[in-house]
Amino acid sequence: MPATSTLNSETLERLAAAGLDAARLPAHVAIIMDGNGRWARQLGLPRVEGHRRGVQSVRATVEECCRLGIGQLTLFCLSVENWKRPRAELDFLMKLLREYLVIERAEIMEQNIRFTTIGRRDHLPAKVLREMDENLRVSETNTGMTLCLAINYGGRTELVDAARALAEQVRQGTLAPEDIDEAALSDALYTAGMRDPDLLIRTAGEMRVSNFLLWQISYAELWVTDKCWPDFDSATLHLALRDYAARERRFGGLKS
Repeated sequence: MPATSTLNSETLERLAAAGLDAARLPAHVAIIMDGNGRWARQLGLPRVEGHRRGVQSVRATVEECCRLGIGQLTLFCLSVENWKRPRAELDFLMKLLREYLVIERAEIMEQNIRFTTIGRRDHLPAKVLREMDENLRVSETNTGMTLCLAINYGGRTELVDAARALAEQVRQGTLAPEDIDEAALSDALYTAGMRDPDLLIRTAGEMRVSNFLLWQISYAELWVTDKCWPDFDSATLHLALRDYAARERRFGGLKS
């Protein structure tokens, strides 16, 4: 959570207007952005229009999290399972992703956002990787909110890759099997060095975590809205944050 003394007056005013207390904000919010296709279908539009409209919700959510002083926002953009979708839809998603990375670069720098990604790089087009790497490069010294995009990501895949990395260290003799603990595994994950999410939001009313950050959300607070992702707005985000602030997090312990 951000220290109130470090927040500017504009941020404090925005928090107050939203009925939020800086001391009760989650430091890290993760979102499963679901329902683009459903939103489009309900309006009689092609699925790709749902994805296109979803980008607007991404932009609005990133901006609002910056304004509120959230430390990190992680968005589930593309799962390893999504490659099963029709080729035409995947091509459109890659085009949309590349355009987003290019168009939002100026905003990332203006808002002092540190951009990063998690997931496997294989299968991603070279044009997407090039723009992704450029955003990583230009924002690496930024000190504001961290924006993490989970692209070609799967929680089980991440754990497999972590297990392989640890096994290789054991094979090379740089790590003893008995020294493998939770900290060692965390350091081998894509999210090494990141704080675990405090709040996991899911849209479109689905009550599942869909292979997202399986290790990291062990103690995250879950919040689900029936709104499809293209309809997710600042008011909905505020509702989730107020609900989070009202909860008591005990992490397996007892109420003091």
